[in-house]
Amino acid sequence: MPFAPVFRSEWLKIRTVRSLLATLLVLFAVTTAFSALAAVDPEDQGADPLFTALSGTTLGQIAALAFGSLAVSAEYREGAAVRLSLTAVPRRGLWFAAKAAAIAAVVLAVALVTSLAALLAGLAGLGDASDGLTTADQVRGVLGGAVYLTLMALFAAGLATLLRSGVATLSVLIPFILVVSFVVGDALGTAVDFMPDRAGQTVLHSEPDGTLGPWTGLAVTACWTAAALLAGAWRLRRQDA
Repeated sequence: MPFAPVFRSEWLKIRTVRSLLATLLVLFAVTTAFSALAAVDPEDQGADPLFTALSGTTLGQIAALAFGSLAVSAEYREGAAVRLSLTAVPRRGLWFAAKAAAIAAVVLAVALVTSLAALLAGLAGLGDASDGLTTADQVRGVLGGAVYLTLMALFAAGLATLLRSGVATLSVLIPFILVVSFVVGDALGTAVDFMPDRAGQTVLHSEPDGTLGPWTGLAVTACWTAAALLAGAWRLRRQDA
């Protein structure tokens, strides 16, 4: 069976699930709103202007994680949907690849618009404090932020396939990002730079001060994402639907 019709069917599933569309709206609203709020905070005026303008991404990523996990876990509700999907597409690897590609395409498109809107809102709030930012920095921030959100959505999708539960996936990822990475992570020294969220967020800084650079940080996040997708694909191939 060709890849294109399977991809199209998975894209149509996403279009018709209201909770997924609502999650994308939350992604846009939260990221843009918090970037605007952070930019007008006087305490942030001396901080990295690019990260300040795109700081809403750190909260918006929760919506991206929710989207990735829900897009997969919807298939496992009572097992009916996934059995129907695999009956229509017996090649499980093909089906999973199309599912992941559809998730990536939708999130990337929304994330590009979201990152651009967040940057514009953030720059408006920063005013003269953003004068040091170059066009290259801003383009990197928008493109890198969109890729980062997409990778995090796919990371959640891989774990949701492995765990077969959206609730379990979010119960692991949200505390990990909000508690381990930001509260406990600094006690781990340079190892924290290689966590999936902290590594990818280096692309949001005009001058990263950690171990990784902007694109190497995204590469580390991509490795985490690839590992999660491979683990999910392994579970899908090994166990009954």
